Amino acid sequence: MSGFVEKPEPVQVPGLTHLHTGKVRDLYRNEAGDLVMVASDRMSAYDWVLPTEIPDKGRVLTRLSLWWFDQLADLVPNHVLSTELPAGAPDDWAGRTTICRSLRMVPVECVARGYLTGSGLVEYNASRTVCGLALPEGLTDGSELPAPIFTPATKAAVGDHDENVSYEEVARQVGAETAAQLRRTTLDVYGRARDIARERGIILADTKFEFGFAPTADGGEELIIGDEVLTPDSSRFWPAATWEPGHAQPSYDKQFVRDWLTSPASGWDRRSEQPPPALPQEIVDATRAKYLEAYELLTGTPWQ
Repeated sequence: MSGFVEKPEPVQVPGLTHLHTGKVRDLYRNEAGDLVMVASDRMSAYDWVLPTEIPDKGRVLTRLSLWWFDQLADLVPNHVLSTELPAGAPDDWAGRTTICRSLRMVPVECVARGYLTGSGLVEYNASRTVCGLALPEGLTDGSELPAPIFTPATKAAVGDHDENVSYEEVARQVGAETAAQLRRTTLDVYGRARDIARERGIILADTKFEFGFAPTADGGEELIIGDEVLTPDSSRFWPAATWEPGHAQPSYDKQFVRDWLTSPASGWDRRSEQPPPALPQEIVDATRAKYLEAYELLTGTPWQ
């Protein structure tokens, strides 16, 4: 069992139609047909959306994504049209709202890995492969790969696991030409972001992107990057100064939350059907500080 511990009721705003409540984002459509994406302060872990929010998290995700979209603009266009607050929207939406193009979304999580960890490490230990791609012997948790790899996954509903799939399966689902474009663009974007992060003392271990297609003036379609990009929710960021393969690395994400939930202090058994408990204030504060630290290191801008 998993999902929302307490699923929020959607905010009703004149002129906006609520479409979806996700783990972190709420999605609406405005009267012009554009999408309105609102990043909440919700936190998810172990397939649960927790009952405790992390203050400013939605604004960090939004502002950091916008910064990254600017860094990547020459590689791939993005879906952002405006950050103007819709008329009648609550004041709390300020800084966490983007007006976006409606895309024909590709039903694939486009994952790039430059380092071995997480589900990739589990598969590697069993078969010396990740998503069917053969890797050399001798790698361990945190090892840098010989070259970045494209390891796609199917996108899961709230409460379900994304499932790693082979490149061949992606080609079967979306076509060989689109699969090749997704792989090429994912690795190009990862390479740019990895280099930018490295200059700032951060290792981008892996990340995931979502893409869609938008119509062009000549009657064709162009590939667009959407959702969020290169945030602590969609990426593994590690401090470069402490990187040491052979064990789990400290990271700029929800590590404090995961560690506390699996500790005796939480009293929660993740294998049970019971929902996780509320987070203590010190875990909330530590997690918020990590998100802000990642933002400030990457952008070079103090959080305000």
